[in-house]
Amino acid sequence: MIFSRKRAGGGRHARDERTTEVPESYDEEPPTPQLPSRGPYDVSEAPADVPRLDLGSLQIPAVPEVEVRVQADPQGVIQQVVLVHGQNALQLGVFAAPRSEGIWDEVREEIRQSLFKDGAAAQEVEGEYGTELHARVRTPEGLTDLRFVGIDGPRWMVRGVYQGGAATDPAAAGPLALCLDGLVVDRGHEAKPVREPLPLRLPRDVAEQASQSPEQASQSPAPGQREA
Repeated sequence: MIFSRKRAGGGRHARDERTTEVPESYDEEPPTPQLPSRGPYDVSEAPADVPRLDLGSLQIPAVPEVEVRVQADPQGVIQQVVLVHGQNALQLGVFAAPRSEGIWDEVREEIRQSLFKDGAAAQEVEGEYGTELHARVRTPEGLTDLRFVGIDGPRWMVRGVYQGGAATDPAAAGPLALCLDGLVVDRGHEAKPVREPLPLRLPRDVAEQASQSPEQASQSPAPGQREA
C-alpha cells in the first residue's frame, strides 16, 4: 500500500555538540544544556511544538510542498519512506547502533563495495553531514546519480539517499534537506541488534483506512486530504 501526503506549514551536529560542559563547582544552579541547533534529533532533545508526521521511530517535520510517500504492508508496518519535492527524492532509513560508537563509516564502506561489485562507480566526498558516498548506477531508466548520507546519533543511525539533482548538487536538496535537519528519531529503550531497522508504522488513522474494504475506503477522505 502506498500513500502520499502533502505537508503544509511549517543536521548535522557532532557528538561534542550534544552535551554542555558543567563546571565542577558553582554557586548558582547549573546551566540548562542547550539543544542542538539542527537535527536529526534524538527524541530526548528535539524541539517542541513542531508539527511532524509520526511514523514510530521516525518523526518527519512538516515542510511545505514536500510529499511523504510510504509503502507499508497490510498490518501497517512500513517498508519504505521516500520524501519527494519536485524532481528530487530522499529515501530514509533508521537503524539501531551501539552505545559506544557510530556505524556510518562501516556501513558506508559496505555500500561502496556492494556498488563496486555491481559495476557502479562510487566515491567518498566530504559533505554537510560528514563523509558522503556519491555513486552513479544503471537502472531501467538509464544512469542514475545517488548521494548517500549518514548521521550517527545516540544508539541510532539515519541513512538518507538523495536522487535527482540533489544527488549531485546538495544546494538543490532545498526542502528535503530541511526535512533531514528536522528529523526526530525515537529509538526506544529496548535492546536491539546493531543495524537492525528500527520499527516504522503508519499513523493509526491511515492504517485503519488501509485495512478497510475498497468500498469503505472510497467513502473516506484520501490521506492527501487530511491534516497531518
